[in-house]
Amino acid sequence: MRLLLAIIAGSLLGGTPVFAADTADAAKANEPAITLDAIQRDVQAIFHKCRDAVVRIEAEDERGYLSGSGFFIDPNGMLYTSYTVGGESHDIHVSFNGAHYKAQRLVSDIRSGVAILKIEAETPFLTFGDSHQLSVASPVIAIGYPMDLPLTPVFGTVGGFELKYQGRFFATTHIRANLPVQRGEGGAPLVNSHGEVVGILISRLESGNGSFVLPIEAAEKVRKDFMRFHDVRPGWIGVRIKPLEEPVNGSTAEIEEVLPDAPAEKAGLHAGDVIVQVGNHQVSSPEDVLAASFFLTATDETTIRVARDGSEQDFSVMPVDPRPVPAAIPAPAATPAPAAIPAKADQ
Repeated sequence: MRLLLAIIAGSLLGGTPVFAADTADAAKANEPAITLDAIQRDVQAIFHKCRDAVVRIEAEDERGYLSGSGFFIDPNGMLYTSYTVGGESHDIHVSFNGAHYKAQRLVSDIRSGVAILKIEAETPFLTFGDSHQLSVASPVIAIGYPMDLPLTPVFGTVGGFELKYQGRFFATTHIRANLPVQRGEGGAPLVNSHGEVVGILISRLESGNGSFVLPIEAAEKVRKDFMRFHDVRPGWIGVRIKPLEEPVNGSTAEIEEVLPDAPAEKAGLHAGDVIVQVGNHQVSSPEDVLAASFFLTATDETTIRVARDGSEQDFSVMPVDPRPVPAAIPAPAATPAPAAIPAKADQ
């Protein structure tokens, strides 16, 4: 009490309250420790919330034994993993709740880099977040099984959003996460600060200090196709895009050519139209058209909005399945390489 009165009296008399300054300096010095403690508590809480739904996957391929990670997405044993773990392998087993289950492969999609498996068991599952809410420096956590080690959380941040890497295109925009990834963590979930899945770890940078993550919305496009059609149904509309030097209505994605008899021609799109929206995806560049095209589904009508003659117009387009592309319709010039950048995080 005497100390407090002395500080107050010194302030009222115009003096310098030495003890108050010392206390402020001490508090400031402790701020980093307090912040790190808070981060540790948050990461631990998210890890414990999610851990029961994350599993180790073991299988065989032409090179021998492989292992990776995956996570349940419903209470009936359906789970996501990466294509490199579950896409072409055989004799797949999932370790869950102290037991080993033989897994059935439901979907193998090299274009997205994802595989969907199923075991016969009641399972916990993770909930999904919105990857569009992420931005550069957003905190994220990957949870997986490195090598033969126990389940491990890895904390990092979003480094960017990429459509290509070293000159090779992904099928759609991927999250680049600043996470040190080890072998065995391919297929792990990437979760946000609420413990919600925002993506699947698909591949890693060659240095191992970063990773590429398929947004959960892209994985869900693949799963929903399977649930509706028992197959993945990519869509194609048949246009070639070139960049404009100056944007029109906020976009530089100009249609250079509409291919004969393609869905775009039948819908009324013309060369010279500038695409500003594909379905629900806003477009500002040719790369945006490529990224948005991943979400097209064959035989599902979609709206393409273009700028033409000073105004915006909407066109209803019915995409077709490009597999195989009919001989009369050339394959798109900008067909992206599937997400086949080697994901050496799973062997």
